[in-house]
Amino acid sequence: MNTIIEQDINNIIKENLPFEKLKNKTVLVSGANGFIPSYVVETLLALNNTKVIGVVRNKEKAQKKFNHHLNNKNLKIIVQDIVNPLEIEEKIDYIIHAASQASPKYYGVDPVGTLKANTIGTYNLLELAKKNNVEKFLFFSTGEVYGVIDNDTPQITETYTGKLDCTCVRSCYGESKRMGETMCVCYSHQFGFPVNMIRLSHTYGPGVELNDGRVFGDFTNNILNNQNIVLNSDGSAKRSFCYISDMIRALFYVLFFGADKNAYNIASEVETSILELARIFVGLYPQKNLKVEFKDGVFREGYIKSASSRANFNIDKLKLLGWNQKVDIKEGFKRMVDSYYDNN
Repeated sequence: MNTIIEQDINNIIKENLPFEKLKNKTVLVSGANGFIPSYVVETLLALNNTKVIGVVRNKEKAQKKFNHHLNNKNLKIIVQDIVNPLEIEEKIDYIIHAASQASPKYYGVDPVGTLKANTIGTYNLLELAKKNNVEKFLFFSTGEVYGVIDNDTPQITETYTGKLDCTCVRSCYGESKRMGETMCVCYSHQFGFPVNMIRLSHTYGPGVELNDGRVFGDFTNNILNNQNIVLNSDGSAKRSFCYISDMIRALFYVLFFGADKNAYNIASEVETSILELARIFVGLYPQKNLKVEFKDGVFREGYIKSASSRANFNIDKLKLLGWNQKVDIKEGFKRMVDSYYDNN
């Protein structure tokens, strides 16, 4: 395993959380090949007493990602698209539904595939949760459910509702996540098993696919290839960037302590502009003598830009569960870039 990822996992399982609740339990993780859910799988397997069923679409990718676990009796990989019904006979205690195309590069080229995982896939997993009467169903949602955020909104609480234009192709992600959340709440209401929804901000760290269209992937590529960072805007848009180990710790706080049918923001406490982020990146490696440049609006094919210029999430509700941020943005992005050097 990558050294920095291993350090992250060790730090997560040292958190003062009731991981003993997962002893001899079976946890299904959809989208297990993904950046965030793969960290969830690694964390669960590090407990050494929890069985994990990872649902993936790409067998070869799973074999490569979890190569060091292929002989681990606690890991079972199922190769299947979750838009098809899952026929799993063994008892499942928890379901963590993380399968989704979360990168903007997919919204323009495969909007239907994007929304199907969040609606049809969610339905199939909720049916499986009903069959097993699970102890908790955890749905990966997003800050995109808040729609277009007014610039004068000081912080976005879980009760905020902005507009989403359902005739805009980019809404395939936010609208389908909204529907997925509603489905979770309705199933919990009607069939009695508890659910939580986690609304993620921009999560980064080792394992991000550097060509997935998100800005920190682009910046990491620039640093690794000794290239200046080129901005396709003035860099004024602000985002909340949360390091992966902080995000996974937050996930388990919600899994163990989250109030039924509630959504929780997971984010950094600090908003950072894209320009500030670019300057942080070049400042991490001053010996490279890189700089930030500007180039007017050039985007990848299929990439549809967000209509919101900022996203400052209020995390008071999460902090009441006991969570706090531990990794600041400079340390986090240094760990992310260094992890790719570690791979090579």
